[in-house]
Amino acid sequence: MRILHVLSANFFAGSVAYAVALAEAHHREGHQVWLASDAAALPTVAAQVQLPISQRKYGQRLRNIRALRALVRQHSIEVVHAHSRAASWVSYFALRGLGVPLVSTVHGRQHLHTSTSLFDIYGQKVIAICENLAEHLREEVKMAPTKIVVVPNGVGFRAEKAGSKNEEVKTGAAAAAISAEPSFTAPRLAFIGRFNGPKGERAAALLQHVFPALLQEFTQLRVALIGGELEQLPEAGKAALTQLQSQYGERVEVIGFTDDVAGWLRRTDLVIGAGRVAMEALGEGRAVLALGEALYAGPVSLENYPDVAASNFGDITARLAEARAFDPGPVLADARAFLARPHRVAPALAQQVRHDYDLARVAQRVLGVYESARMALAAPGFIPVLMYHKIPDAPLATRHQIFVTKENFAKHLAYFKAHRLTPITFQDYQAFASGRRPLQEFPRRPLILTFDDGYLDNYTNLLPLMQQYGYRGVLYLLGDFDVRYNQWDLAQDPTEPRADLMSEAQKQAFVAAGWEIGAHTLSHPRLASLPATEAAHELAQSKAELERRLGIEVISFAYPYGDLSAETKRLAAEAGFTYAVATDSGGMHLEDDRMEIFRVNMFPHESASSLFKKTAPWYRRYYRWKRKK
Repeated sequence: MRILHVLSANFFAGSVAYAVALAEAHHREGHQVWLASDAAALPTVAAQVQLPISQRKYGQRLRNIRALRALVRQHSIEVVHAHSRAASWVSYFALRGLGVPLVSTVHGRQHLHTSTSLFDIYGQKVIAICENLAEHLREEVKMAPTKIVVVPNGVGFRAEKAGSKNEEVKTGAAAAAISAEPSFTAPRLAFIGRFNGPKGERAAALLQHVFPALLQEFTQLRVALIGGELEQLPEAGKAALTQLQSQYGERVEVIGFTDDVAGWLRRTDLVIGAGRVAMEALGEGRAVLALGEALYAGPVSLENYPDVAASNFGDITARLAEARAFDPGPVLADARAFLARPHRVAPALAQQVRHDYDLARVAQRVLGVYESARMALAAPGFIPVLMYHKIPDAPLATRHQIFVTKENFAKHLAYFKAHRLTPITFQDYQAFASGRRPLQEFPRRPLILTFDDGYLDNYTNLLPLMQQYGYRGVLYLLGDFDVRYNQWDLAQDPTEPRADLMSEAQKQAFVAAGWEIGAHTLSHPRLASLPATEAAHELAQSKAELERRLGIEVISFAYPYGDLSAETKRLAAEAGFTYAVATDSGGMHLEDDRMEIFRVNMFPHESASSLFKKTAPWYRRYYRWKRKK
């Protein structure tokens, strides 16, 4: 993919570090990457263009718009990624009429004024770096929830930089080794962050009310101040720093800006900071007091980690009213408690942080957002995804009306052909989304036909009919090949007729015919009612078994019974699925939520009028209105 990052880089803030790291990660994966920013040179191998993006005078903004527009055309850019409101503003106007999607990462709370909610310049998709920020965008900025995707900033931890081929294993070992490091004889406490704005005010308060007491009480303690804009530290902080340097000499280390934050973390025992600083420190096994612009979240532990991470480690509240006035007292108490009994963080916490913020993993998720933005712009209408099960020779005596007879299904196919609907698979769709196939070839009226469970009549009746029309579909199979009939139905109702499933050889016939094979768990349970570990096993192992037995790549999943929750959706994404289909739930558009795609139930007595309705561009909106969902 050809990617252009646009950012305000008049100083090396966390958002700049994030954009550079992302550009590097995508460049390593073979994508072509450009950066347009205020900086003359950033530490990246990506191509760079200097533009004063942060300058807000309208004359300069107009010049920036023209320059970006020319850059996009010259290099056939496929997606633009903006990293500040100023960058989003100029990118939005630069891309007007070009058919190129815009993705914006929002790194902090947005100013709440009329133009923020009425004038949407953020593009097709918006990346919020933490949960609180996503809630702020939904509830206070009034941004459409379907535009927002939560993806944290990525960090290149040490194991990843070493180029591990088995990163998860090495990460766990590294976390344990780091956690076990001894030596607290001369402990070091470091405040790492900016020294201007709200963080500068926090630093000044620490210099006045926290560090003096700690330095006096713990006679071997060293305090390091690491970060940029030290000259902008509030005057009270400067005076307190001068006093501490005079009193404690080399025990007060004024480091300022450094490109070796990771090295300092390894020489530090307790870190006070937020955002990327907290992530890197925890990943190195260092204890963290999460203090950000918005609040003091306290010592980070395995127990409070989800809540602290939701605030980006103290930087962001979901609502403006939740921001708290800073009281240095709790910081002093927590630092004193740590220094009395120094320790490394739990290895499980270090490993979890390394997993959640791993740069390679984050970069892959961002690529998914690019693809989603690309398709949201290229194919903005409702794409019907139809759900079938059995295709028997004759009607079945079952209370579950999940069949369409062979005769009626043939009529469905004739209808699709006559109305110029083009069946595609999710693998086809992904090829367009990723740029492997040109968007000019995307069908005018796409349709996705899906079939759950893998019944024997799919082989005897469905496959020949589809081949007759030159169509392919998506077949959702169980990963446990020893399940040979619909035992899940009979377990609930013994009067339900038995329906045999296909053999492995018959499933292979669909692979040979070019069908997509998707996963449908191992044993057809209600996922949302299972413990998370069991649900995760059903998801991951079904994918692994299908790939192993059939020699294919599995990218999509169907929730049995349409039973899902926010947790099962998260687990489906963790298992490596790119798409997951639901039943009668999901967004208006496929790209509203790739882990909950709306599917249309197909019943035994569909007519031409019902087929017209269920494949119409307005059907999803109609269904939501009718069901009030």
